[in-house]
Amino acid sequence: MASGVKPRVKAPKSAAAGEVVTLKTLISHPMESGLRKDGDGNVIPRSIINRFVCALNGETVVDVKMEPAISTNPYFEFEARVDASGEFSFTWYDDDGSVYEASSPITVG
Repeated sequence: MASGVKPRVKAPKSAAAGEVVTLKTLISHPMESGLRKDGDGNVIPRSIINRFVCALNGETVVDVKMEPAISTNPYFEFEARVDASGEFSFTWYDDDGSVYEASSPITVG
């Protein structure tokens, strides 16, 4: 597990039925390519976020596969249409098997 990894999410707390809302995510992650060496000449193991998934009430909103060229601290901004109250779930998957999660409730009125 990479140290200091922190997912952040910005999502509206409420929306009108059928409204399209903007979601913003950022995860602090060092994203090591596996090609660099440490001071002793040992290869630093690869550790990248390779997948990001956002779902609303269990239904996938966005599913992104990331490759090694992705930057450190990947940021995503996207839109989703909300028809009912519920919870957005955000999940990031790391090469080392770590899974980082965040969630944000939304009320539709």
